[in-house]
Amino acid sequence: MKKIAVLGLGKVGTLAAELLHSSGFDVTGIDVVPRAELPFPVETLDLSDTSGVEALFAEQDAVLSCLPFHLNIALAEAACRAGIHYFDLTEDVPTTNRIIELSKTSKGLMAPQCGLAPGFIGIVGASLIAQLDECRSCKMRVGALPQNPTGLMGYSFNWSPEGVVNEYLNDCEVIEDGERKLVSSMEWMEDIYIDGMKLEAFTTSGGLGTMCETYHGKVANIDYKTMRYPGHAKLMNFFFHELLMRDRRAEAGEILVNAKPPVEDDIVYVHASAEGTIDGKLQRREFVRGYRPVEVAGKKRTAISWTTAGSVVAIIEMVRDGALPTKGFLKQEEIDLGAFLATPTGGLYAVG
Repeated sequence: MKKIAVLGLGKVGTLAAELLHSSGFDVTGIDVVPRAELPFPVETLDLSDTSGVEALFAEQDAVLSCLPFHLNIALAEAACRAGIHYFDLTEDVPTTNRIIELSKTSKGLMAPQCGLAPGFIGIVGASLIAQLDECRSCKMRVGALPQNPTGLMGYSFNWSPEGVVNEYLNDCEVIEDGERKLVSSMEWMEDIYIDGMKLEAFTTSGGLGTMCETYHGKVANIDYKTMRYPGHAKLMNFFFHELLMRDRRAEAGEILVNAKPPVEDDIVYVHASAEGTIDGKLQRREFVRGYRPVEVAGKKRTAISWTTAGSVVAIIEMVRDGALPTKGFLKQEEIDLGAFLATPTGGLYAVG
C-alpha cells in the first residue's frame, strides 16, 4: 500500500493527509475547492460523478473518507469494485453494516469506524478486557469539549454537526446482563469525575462499533457513553424532543453550530474501565486521559482533530507495515493497543 486518496479536506481530513504524507504515502487529496498550500496534489472532484470516482480509485491502493457518513456507502462500494483498501471515520451503524457485507467479497481491507469513537476507544476497551481472566463489564466514555465553556449548554461544535445529531438521536447498542439490545440515546445518565472535573455521561449511538457482536456471550455488560459538562443532556433532550427538532435534523445542526461555533482550545477526555477477575480476585482496570491541542505536522491542532485523524493514520500505518490484515473486515477491537501506540502516529496517544 503506497498510493492513498484522502476524500474531504476539512480539519481532520487535511491533518490525516498531512500525516500520511509524512509517513511516506503518496497522497492525493480530494476536495470540492482547490487547495494549493498542501505538500501533496489536490484534485477537485464531484463525488456524485460515478465515472470520476471510479477513475480516481483505479489509480489508488487505498482510500480514506473523511466525508459525512451519508456519502460513505457509495464510496465503499466503489472501493470494493476497484479492489482497493477502504478506511473511514463513520459512527453510522447502517453504513458500517453495509461495509461488513461488502467485506465478504472485497479484495482489499474494509475498515470503517477508524476515528476516536468508534475507533481508538474500542482499541482501549479491548486491551482492558484482555487484562482480565473473566470480564463482567466494560464501560467506554469519550467527551470532546471546549476547555473554557460558556452558556448553559457548555459545548462547542468542533465535530461534524451532522455526526453529532446522528449519534444523539439514533438508538444505541449495548450488552446488558448478557443480552444484546438497543436502548435510546441520551439516556442512562451518570456522573464521572476526571481530575476532579465533574462530567455527565449518557448513551449515544455508534461508539461501540462492532464490540457487542464480538463480546456477546463473553462480557455480560458493555456500553458506550458520551461525556459532557453537567446540564448538557437535559438541554439537548429539550431541543430535540420537546421542540421536535429530531424531525428536522439538518436544520437542527445549522442552529446548533450557529449558536456554538468551534473553538481552538478544546479537550478530549477518554475514560475506559473494565471489571472482572484475575486468579479469582475481583479487579478493575482503567485508562483515563485528557488530550489537549498539540503541534502536529508543524501546526497547532485541536484535540478532536488530532485524536481523530491520528487514530485512522496509525491504523493505516499498521496495515501498510503488515501488522494488520489486508483483506476482509477490520474490527477495532482486533487491534493491539501496544502495537497501535508503537506506530509513528499512534505514539501521540501515549501522553495525556
